[in-house]
Amino acid sequence: MTSSNGLTYKAAGVDIEAGDQAVTLMSAAVARTMRPEVVSSLGGFAGLFDMSRFKAMRRPLLATSTDGVGTKLAIAQRLDKHDSVGQDLVAMVADDLVVCGAEPLYLTDYIACGKLVPEKIAKIVAGVAAGCVEAGCTLIGGETAEHPGVMAPDDYDLAGAATGLVEADSVLGRDRVAAGDVLIAMASTGLHSNGYSLVRKVLLELAGWELDRHVDQLGRTLGAELLEPTRIYTKICLGLISAAEVHAFVHITGGGLPGNLPRVLPDSLKVTIDRSTWTPPTIFSLVGDVGGVAGTELERAFNMGVGMIAIVSPGAETAALEYLGRAACPAWVVGRVERRDDASVELVSTYRS
Repeated sequence: MTSSNGLTYKAAGVDIEAGDQAVTLMSAAVARTMRPEVVSSLGGFAGLFDMSRFKAMRRPLLATSTDGVGTKLAIAQRLDKHDSVGQDLVAMVADDLVVCGAEPLYLTDYIACGKLVPEKIAKIVAGVAAGCVEAGCTLIGGETAEHPGVMAPDDYDLAGAATGLVEADSVLGRDRVAAGDVLIAMASTGLHSNGYSLVRKVLLELAGWELDRHVDQLGRTLGAELLEPTRIYTKICLGLISAAEVHAFVHITGGGLPGNLPRVLPDSLKVTIDRSTWTPPTIFSLVGDVGGVAGTELERAFNMGVGMIAIVSPGAETAALEYLGRAACPAWVVGRVERRDDASVELVSTYRS
């Protein structure tokens, strides 16, 4: 079938050759993520993963998680800097898996874009691959979809899904948490990947700040602060399980401490968090001061400097902190589990100045 006007798929906005070029450019980075269980190659219809290594497990459970980077991508797009948002994606997905004690095995990514620029896509995927190496999982496949007329040429969205494995009797969570347990906070690197809609509203829209503005309180440009990569806790948490008696992990993402801690608490228990045990990174108070945002609202939107919490048995905190010190992850005792008499999460005292 022919067309009198010679219209092509590329003319309609979808460039298949550009997609092929992107695959070529990203192939070396993806190859560095490969685990020995992978038996497929880049570019196939499906990724294949050999599970025979795990046949000795008594009752293996697969764990799965899906997430995205959110509106942090708007900062990357404005700065035309795309090499770190992939790490944010891996952190959001893999660290949700490790919360239940699962080891991430493989991850797939999905990029939707208005116009496929091979070099840009390759940078994004290279960041995903670097994050996978840090988390110990394989980037086993993915998809890049060009959406002309639906998304602006410079726009893109980034999401991913990962699968992990855990022995059934090793699953962590609310069933293990008991009164007297100790909460160990692990420091975040800043905003991580949550609360960016509020940050953009306050600092970019209302205050009119530019991303290249040097902010004295931060010691760097606003853009550099906002693109600071999310810390990946996966290997740290897996190691901590071996080093101390861990009952649960809590990934502090959207909803902050008040929104995420109840997800691992039995109805009869609560946690008390002592704010005086740490100083939140400056970016949080900056948003509060510039935007007139109440402290309780900041705590619902942001991690406030705590990216992951381990709930350990009484007496295990010393071993946990020693391990985290060796792992170069700043950590401290932040609270305890108690019998519940009111709210499930109570934040007390004021932040250390």
